[in-house]
Amino acid sequence: MRRQVKGKQVRRELLPDQSKELLRELHLLTREGNLNADALRKLKQVNHLVGLLRPAMEDVQTRHGAPVVVDAGSGNAYLGFILYELFLKDAEAGTLLSVEGRLELTQRAKERAGRLGFGRMEFQTAHLDEAQWPERIHVLMALHACDTATDDALAVAIQKGADHVAVVPCCQAEVAQQLKDSKQAVEPTLALLYQHAWHRREFGSHLTNVIRALTLESFGYQVTVTELTGWEHSLKNELILGRRVHRENRQARAKLEALLGSFGVRPKLARVLGVEPAPRTLPPST
Repeated sequence: MRRQVKGKQVRRELLPDQSKELLRELHLLTREGNLNADALRKLKQVNHLVGLLRPAMEDVQTRHGAPVVVDAGSGNAYLGFILYELFLKDAEAGTLLSVEGRLELTQRAKERAGRLGFGRMEFQTAHLDEAQWPERIHVLMALHACDTATDDALAVAIQKGADHVAVVPCCQAEVAQQLKDSKQAVEPTLALLYQHAWHRREFGSHLTNVIRALTLESFGYQVTVTELTGWEHSLKNELILGRRVHRENRQARAKLEALLGSFGVRPKLARVLGVEPAPRTLPPST
């Protein structure tokens, strides 16, 4: 039988202004108001992420009359619903758009928003590279958008001038394949980092996220890369946060181009944004 967390223990896990009604709708609380171990873990994870996003939400609400928040690849939209309740529900204006490729999840979330009276939550069924985006986005988040979908989300955030970006990347395969294909054109010592398939997957994943962070920097974002505590059950717990502070950063752009050139890769994010690898001259073979 699953251990139940009850009463005062449940209240300790709730954020201020977080309602039990919403958590029941999200199936995180039972009808009796209790939490099982799985639901407790999910609630802790989401609330921890909400805490990290709070400065971004408060910033855009202060500076923009009707902020647009986007949950890209929203899945069950747990995070979107909780953010809406805490920051937008009682505000005079502001919209939260959830974009999800699976129709059944979009429909379920839309019905849930109707029952809760969350009238400024909007839903769109589309893959991220085919979605219809608002003209201006103020906060964009993408949790576990798989492989190049995270690149799609970051590209949209940059193109729409998002003030804040938060992504938790998921599986990454594109750069690992490019590393394999470009192996002969890479400086031999660097190629040793990923000569084995296992290392290529792991190094490709790491390189992908380094490129993503550096791309944000090159387009004027101040970037923080950290670990999502409480997500230890998942290997995909890297969080990339970006806050737009400039229009561009030429020094970061030069580093990005050099990095792409060094490893002979050009992931989707670079292609969409028109970032070209810097040419490099290999030393003569002996």
